[in-house]
Amino acid sequence: MSETPPNTLQYRFDGPEEAPVLILGPSLGTTWHMWDRQVPELTQQWRVFRFDLPGHGGAPAYPAGSVTDLATRLLATLDSLGVQRFGYAGCAFGGALGIELALRHPERIASLALIAASPRFGTADEFRQRGVIVRTNGLDPIARTSPDRWFTTGFAAAQPAITEWAVQMVRTTDPGCYIAACEALASFDVRSQLAGVAVPTLVLVGSDDQVTGPAEARTLVAGIPDARLAVVPGASHLVPVEQPAAVTDLLVRHFSTAWQPAYDSSTGQMAIVAAPVKPVLAAPAAPQPTPVAEIAPAVAPPRGTGRPDPYATGIKVRREVLGDAHVDRALAQADDFSGDFQEFITRYAWGEIWDRPGLDRRSRSCVTLTALVAGGHLDELAFHVRAALRNGLTPTEIKEVLLQAAVYCGVPAANSAFKVAQKVIREETTPQE
Repeated sequence: MSETPPNTLQYRFDGPEEAPVLILGPSLGTTWHMWDRQVPELTQQWRVFRFDLPGHGGAPAYPAGSVTDLATRLLATLDSLGVQRFGYAGCAFGGALGIELALRHPERIASLALIAASPRFGTADEFRQRGVIVRTNGLDPIARTSPDRWFTTGFAAAQPAITEWAVQMVRTTDPGCYIAACEALASFDVRSQLAGVAVPTLVLVGSDDQVTGPAEARTLVAGIPDARLAVVPGASHLVPVEQPAAVTDLLVRHFSTAWQPAYDSSTGQMAIVAAPVKPVLAAPAAPQPTPVAEIAPAVAPPRGTGRPDPYATGIKVRREVLGDAHVDRALAQADDFSGDFQEFITRYAWGEIWDRPGLDRRSRSCVTLTALVAGGHLDELAFHVRAALRNGLTPTEIKEVLLQAAVYCGVPAANSAFKVAQKVIREETTPQE
């Protein structure tokens, strides 16, 4: 067990000290105990290192806002222990962390296994919506629905003790750290970088996984040069728990046969066995009940002022605050008549004002809500109530803003604003069963 400063992670070792290190990375909402049934066999060949995400499993609640941040903390932990080279297997969020390590620190990884993983986990809006629900309702709604996402129906019914264990794992997670992890997954997208994963990789997925299923697994295999696919029948998202024997066997075979040699310190080089040539095939698209258009932002003309054009920053901030779906609709509806206006507000409202350091986004949401109430702009108010929730305001805080506006902007204006805000808050904070 470990003492955990803010820049490292809570961890534990199992297995012989002289054995090569194999790291097992957890899924969001779980603890290192999700790997308990793999450890006895894996420790026959490896020294198994497990860790908890911040605020999970009693780990100190130091939120990490990105997958890169988590990778930095993991490497700092390993550096403090003298572990330089290792195999890595990660499930879901842990898989994202494995991809990050392979892309940014390939010299550290001897072999990689990605379980229930994806180069992009859903959409940014989905994870930010989950953060809104947790901020408003706590983790109980997420905990109660976790078995539906993690296990097949038959397994959940036949294993009530494991199902309850899963619920309690989520309930005991620190809400702030869970929200931060959702934000990290919202910004994680390495679809264009998969060719840079240069270690032997096993991509493992449950046949019935509805979260990151076989389609996402095939995308990984198509993009990673030296990757192999294993589909485990009768398993959903948390496949190491649902089918422990099958997962253990696959991991043992992969890490026993695909362990890339370390760099030669005398030459600075490494012998790499060439991966077999694979045809580049488009992975079959996963069925999407509500497709979200991917619209590239227009290329803004150079301004010639000697300062960076704020358009790129503006489109990023606009998406983060209002959501991809809203911005995609606005850009899709733009034409020759309205296109210049869309570029104008992206550059100046979002790239200049919303990105200024003087106020944080919570404060800017408070100011914006008040201004929209004063102007009677109810359509825009609906958008910005959603944005305020995404920026971290709670429904109670939004109510206080509108009460303040009632005094200074007038009761009729605030009355209309309350109706709009009440509807939006109900839509945004009602847990999806």
